[in-house]
Amino acid sequence: MEKVMNILEIESQYPSEWVLVSDPQADSDQQVQRGRFVAHSQNRDEVYRQAIELGLSHFAVLYTGKQPQDTAIIL
Repeated sequence: MEKVMNILEIESQYPSEWVLVSDPQADSDQQVQRGRFVAHSQNRDEVYRQAIELGLSHFAVLYTGKQPQDTAIIL
């Protein structure tokens, strides 16, 4: 069973890494606040592979590092 963690715990334990959480809970702005910690890696593709291998249907992938200036996130 995965441990439920809030975003501050995740960021402090896994700085500048990609983190996979299942059953994410978001605030009214759709920012993930907590979830069940599943995996982490410095490689984003590895985290997505884990989600596929585990057959997760409701999950979030978070990056805990700083976003470089003059970049945009496209969903």
